[in-house]
Amino acid sequence: MIKSLFRTRTGRAHFGLSNIDDPEPRLVSPVSQSCTRAQMDEAPYAYWCSQIAENPRQHRKQWEFCYILQALARHGMLAPGMRGLGFGVGNEPLASLFAARGTTIVATDLEPERAEQDGWVHTAQHAASKQALNARGLCDQGRFDESVDFRYMDMNAIDADLFQSFDFCWSACALEHLGSIDLGLDFIVRSVECLRSGGVAVHTTELNCDSDEETLDHQATVLFRRQDFKRLGLRLSAMGCRVSFNFNLGEQSLDKHVDVAPYSDDPHLKLQIERWTSTSFGIIVHKL
Repeated sequence: MIKSLFRTRTGRAHFGLSNIDDPEPRLVSPVSQSCTRAQMDEAPYAYWCSQIAENPRQHRKQWEFCYILQALARHGMLAPGMRGLGFGVGNEPLASLFAARGTTIVATDLEPERAEQDGWVHTAQHAASKQALNARGLCDQGRFDESVDFRYMDMNAIDADLFQSFDFCWSACALEHLGSIDLGLDFIVRSVECLRSGGVAVHTTELNCDSDEETLDHQATVLFRRQDFKRLGLRLSAMGCRVSFNFNLGEQSLDKHVDVAPYSDDPHLKLQIERWTSTSFGIIVHKL
């Protein structure tokens, strides 16, 4: 077997995708964009951190939660009567906060035996039960019990009864673990098929900051390239969806810093995975 692991031609420190003519992305009006330091100074970042009971940090995982929340809020999804679907939810606080906002939620995660085999249980990134989703007490327990359903599901095999049933769906850094770049892209397309007309899908994943050609694929974690997302955009447009990309990687000094293992809790925006620099990238799809 040939291992899909190559060294970038540009070299990790040069950030081969940094010379993009897109403006620096903003959290207040998100599109499909990367995690950058400047977004953490915007008012929505502090607001959403407070809503999930966290102090603001310079950490890409926290950014992912704030990005998902801001994207859904901007599209009017966090309102009573809306119905949401979460994929690979782990121990995220999002389902609890969504329920507190009056939405009804179906939250899904890999069944425990598979999760343990894949290492998610040992890293505390797997939801063993519905109650784990309200561990922070963000939602009144009675409302949470009434508003949130939980089931085990493989993201590569979405249950048929979930299609065309939701106003929004989300996942936070889960789709890069589905086995390959193509499987991750296929999942995003299938997640959109779970939406009603007018619905919104928001996902976060890994972006290769070094190369638009060589990357990490067919591994436990894959790194998506700009070309992969552009290819996805064409597929989604053909389905009657709207998606807009911004590939600016940030202009501040921290945006140039690469964290290496063992990773820091703060700051942690870009990190080295194998031979590549990666950062979190959010995708917003509006189904027309």
